[in-house]
Amino acid sequence: MYQNEIKKINPSYFDDKTESILSELEKTKENFWNLDRYCANFLNMLIKINASKNVLEIGTSNGYSGIWILKALEELNNGGHFTTVEFWEKRQSIARKNFSACSNLKPEPKIGSAIIVLEDLLDEINNKKREKFDFVFIDANKKEYIDYFKLVDKMLSDKGIILADNILSHYEKVENYVNELFSRKDYQSQIFDIGAGMMLSRKNN
Repeated sequence: MYQNEIKKINPSYFDDKTESILSELEKTKENFWNLDRYCANFLNMLIKINASKNVLEIGTSNGYSGIWILKALEELNNGGHFTTVEFWEKRQSIARKNFSACSNLKPEPKIGSAIIVLEDLLDEINNKKREKFDFVFIDANKKEYIDYFKLVDKMLSDKGIILADNILSHYEKVENYVNELFSRKDYQSQIFDIGAGMMLSRKNN
């Protein structure tokens, strides 16, 4: 009953082509570990509420969540930039086609081990070759969440936001990440029981 009511009050609002692609991707959600539509809508809204300009996604997959990110940046129309990291080239090649079909914005795809890519991005930030990120979405190897955070923390702007997925579904694998964020006085965090469980963290300084 509750899910049906949500569907009634959360209608489609993207263009027909984007909605068609999203609908097709939703059919393969389990194969590509995509967000459900409600969590993707939450992600999209957070980016807009935060007026984010520089978004990083760790875990591109087939591009489902990335489309929602791009649509948020499109609506903000603030010169935003989207960087997305994926280990499997085959998956990101699918994502790139989906991005191109759904948005005029050009994302920056990165292929390889997320930790290595993050280290490279951090070097670029430290060398003033790129701006810090103000929004980071984590949805990749659950055991590496804590390692991602140690790098993301150094590349996140003041008042920046981290949103991490699968917090409840894979709690044993991400428990060290959760404990670290809740122990940090420079972050304010909350776990939301939506989808597979999402943890929202805001950098206070």
